[in-house]
Amino acid sequence: MKRLAVLLATAGGAGYVPFAPGTAGSAVGLVVYLLIRGWPPAWQAGLVLAISVIGVWASDVAARHFGREDPSEVVIDEVAGQLVTLLFTGAGPMAAVIGFVLFRALDVVKPWPARSFERFPGGIGIMADDLMAGVYGQLLLRGLAYVAPGLF
Repeated sequence: MKRLAVLLATAGGAGYVPFAPGTAGSAVGLVVYLLIRGWPPAWQAGLVLAISVIGVWASDVAARHFGREDPSEVVIDEVAGQLVTLLFTGAGPMAAVIGFVLFRALDVVKPWPARSFERFPGGIGIMADDLMAGVYGQLLLRGLAYVAPGLF
């Protein structure tokens, strides 16, 4: 089970990218979104929920495996956060890339209260701050869609 947890937590190995593994994890989330954007909304939500719940378990196990509280190799949180940014937006490829950039910026800056969510224990803390950054990304992307509907 530990191998499976580490495989999932690293998003199939994307977390081992030596430079900017979080960006690699977000790229996995972007690709997943582009593959599922035509799914019914309930299926999309179910997948994001499943990734988030499994991510709590997998990142908790992986953190113990790597011997660090929030190891850079664990990127399932970026996958989930990126999906939250794009979920239900109907964003095409161009708008999805904009959502990717928005999420990456928010994940780095971690506006309040996202940064404080890192204090939660184990996998919950690993996942929660990125999910909150995803919520902010979702709101900003929807605002952008309102002022520039041609992007969507």
